[in-house]
Amino acid sequence: MRLRSRLAVTCAKATSSLIKKMNRGSGVTLPGLVARLIDPGILKEMSSQVRGKTIVTMGTNGKTTTNAILCRALESEGKKVIINRTGANMLNGIISAFVLNTDKKGRLDADYACIEVDEIASVGVLPKLEPDCALLTNISRDQLDRFGEVDITYEKLLTAVKSVPKTTLIINCDDILSYSLAENSGNPYVTYGISEQIFDDISRSEIRESIFCRKCGKKLEYDFFHYGQLGIYHCPNCGWKRPDPDYTAENIEFHDEVYSFDMDGAHIDSTARTPYNIYNTLSAYTALKTMGAGYAGFKEMIEAFDYGNNRESIFTVEGARVQLHLAKNPIGFQQKVSLVLKDPKPKDIIIQINDTYQDGEDVSWLWDVDFQYLADSNAQKIITTGTRRYDMGLRLKYEDISCAAAPDIKKAILECAQKGTKNLYVIVNYSGLYRTNHLLTELEKGIDTEEEREGGAKA
Repeated sequence: MRLRSRLAVTCAKATSSLIKKMNRGSGVTLPGLVARLIDPGILKEMSSQVRGKTIVTMGTNGKTTTNAILCRALESEGKKVIINRTGANMLNGIISAFVLNTDKKGRLDADYACIEVDEIASVGVLPKLEPDCALLTNISRDQLDRFGEVDITYEKLLTAVKSVPKTTLIINCDDILSYSLAENSGNPYVTYGISEQIFDDISRSEIRESIFCRKCGKKLEYDFFHYGQLGIYHCPNCGWKRPDPDYTAENIEFHDEVYSFDMDGAHIDSTARTPYNIYNTLSAYTALKTMGAGYAGFKEMIEAFDYGNNRESIFTVEGARVQLHLAKNPIGFQQKVSLVLKDPKPKDIIIQINDTYQDGEDVSWLWDVDFQYLADSNAQKIITTGTRRYDMGLRLKYEDISCAAAPDIKKAILECAQKGTKNLYVIVNYSGLYRTNHLLTELEKGIDTEEEREGGAKA
């Protein structure tokens, strides 16, 4: 290793230790910046030390869960894996994942790297990583103030994958944008998709990013939609169509709040509670099979896999069943609305909307979600909280759905848990996720300190 690279690693590790000692965060982003300032070529140096292959996961929805599945499958076969497990998917966070896993001599001991990459950051990251495989979950609207409209994201991703022409793409061919990108990239690609109609009317909604042929511009015809623009499509003008996927899931059934399905000859009794996690499972399996690793014990691994990943968690607070869910864009929120509607029992719902940089300061996307379905959700009480609680309340008011606003999410949770239906859904966008998860973990343990009360008020 070059002297500059070794110095970069040493300083990055010292920065991470200092951040943790000062209790100023998890120390998974700034160390990467420090390392990059000292050695601009540090990521390429680190990635070259991976003995096996590097897999990157990109896309609007599902990349964190998919990346976790990839990592768990490889680890279950005894492989040593580098992963940016916290979801720090910008350049500095990715560098940190590598440098913070080195030994005292600044060297990596890794068979594989599973790296989640932000779509906008992909242009700068992929040429440095030179991954063997790039998995693309889907392309849809997300954080308008960062990404703009979906075509901007498409062009960024296309530029990124063209910069690594030997990288094999793993593509959701049900998504016309992802499939078009694969065709236009020139990269080798493998497809996955679902040919059965498993998403309900609520999940499908009317959110469509593009339903026009990417070849001739004519309106596509669909046999059916999964959700958004994903589905079974063809162009009546030029004949462009969704291909038969190389890998698929079949015989999909929903029983006792979870899904089972067949995949590549194996029957999977999964713990997945949303149909989208079938996509995540299928995409990860396709990547592993294509790379020739991590799939021998896949059935056993995935049947024990916790899809929650801190984004779908269940707690017991004051005798109430409390479910925490992440919803950060229109497509994701529509899936959560569908999940709530699948539960016929009386319930309470808390929706927290913040507008930090992580969330996206533009919350106009709330008007793209079909919230009118919540009128039939058997909700006894709906409470909005977060910095944009009044925007969320106004959105519900336009659907003639009554709600109350609360500045303190902890008090709202305790009120519902103690006096409500004992069946509580808490839906948050990104910046509230980990803090609310921590809050619910402490409440489940019965911890209720002054510090926690103050933390809850700030959530």
